[in-house]
Formats: sequence, structure tokens, C-alpha cells
Amino acid sequence: MATTQYQVTGMTCGHCEGAIRSEVSQIEGVADIQVSSSDGRLAVTTTGGPVDDAAVLAAVEEAGYEARVA
Repeated sequence: MATTQYQVTGMTCGHCEGAIRSEVSQIEGVADIQVSSSDGRLAVTTTGGPVDDAAVLAAVEEAGYEARVA
């Protein structure tokens, strides 16, 4: 398992967290997602090797937010 941390901008509430969680959960190999609007963090854990950063960033953008690898 591998975990990658991201900094997300624009999140303000639990609904924001849920929208991001919903999009990121569709990425193949994702085992766990931790999202915190209070500190603007997203942690994605995969079942195998590292997650595809481009896929995570695109999923966050699809949810309406911006992210970067932390």
C-alpha cells in the first residue's frame, strides 16, 4: 500500500469532502480516502503502488476544487 498527500483549495464543509471522496473513489486501485476541509488535505491510499497523481488531480477538479501534491 502507498499513501499520497494532496493540498486541496476551496473546500469548506462536509459536502465538499463528500464530493471529492466520490470522485476519487472511482480511480482504480484506491483503497482509502481521507479528506479534511478544515486543513485542506486529501490522503489517498492505494492497494498497490503509488496512485496516478494526474488521475487524482483530475478527479478533484471534476468535483469542483483544485489540488496539488503536498
